[in-house]
Amino acid sequence: MSHGTALVTGPTAGIGRAFADQLAAHGHDLVLVARDGDRLEQLAEELRGRYGVAVEVLAADLADREAVGEVEARLSDPSRPVAMLVNNAGFGHRLPFTENTVEDEQEMLDVLVTAVLRLTHAAVGPMLERGEGAIVNVSSVAAFLPRGTYSAAKRYVVSFSEWLDVTYRDRGVRGMAVCPGFVRTEFHERMGVGRDSAPRWMWLDADRVVREALEDLDRGRSVSVPSRRYKLLSGLARATPSSLQARFQGLGRR
Repeated sequence: MSHGTALVTGPTAGIGRAFADQLAAHGHDLVLVARDGDRLEQLAEELRGRYGVAVEVLAADLADREAVGEVEARLSDPSRPVAMLVNNAGFGHRLPFTENTVEDEQEMLDVLVTAVLRLTHAAVGPMLERGEGAIVNVSSVAAFLPRGTYSAAKRYVVSFSEWLDVTYRDRGVRGMAVCPGFVRTEFHERMGVGRDSAPRWMWLDADRVVREALEDLDRGRSVSVPSRRYKLLSGLARATPSSLQARFQGLGRR
């Protein structure tokens, strides 16, 4: 794929930051989308200086439909084409389903599913007109495990990405889901979950996750599961009944 502009949501830390760094290193100009405008500006300045690429910032809360609309408009602007969309923004809840408010659950659904749907819809049309593009959706190995609404949302992302790839690959547009496990990012910190929540061997580095994801995209895969350990775990999960999987609910948050 040509080194056009890549739009990355949630790029200020973790996996999103690794995508921004590695795509810029490969020559992509960037559009960075997150809620914190100050952090976006700081990151943009750093990436411009380090890689010599153009970096645009767009402060938007993806739980807000009006803000999502602004990002949709940017993706569908024919005068400023986006070659790659990385739907990375996300968060999880530490408490069980019945202990969260329905508003909290709805906000998570809006970010993990609705924003992914709407931004993908905005990006696909122009990509198909040009006959080239890629949409990378960050999911989780939780998609293969029974983990409440977070798991259900991530399962949607995997299925949606596989469908995108099957449907539009012949027209030049790729779709791929990235399914990491535990990754050293701010994700767990924001949930109040410590690094001792999983054995040390289960933690991955964000740069490695993204490096393997971009390699898998180049190889034509529709699902990228980083590291042999998580390939094995996700394969076992797919072959294991849900009743047995429920015993291993410590797995799967990215």
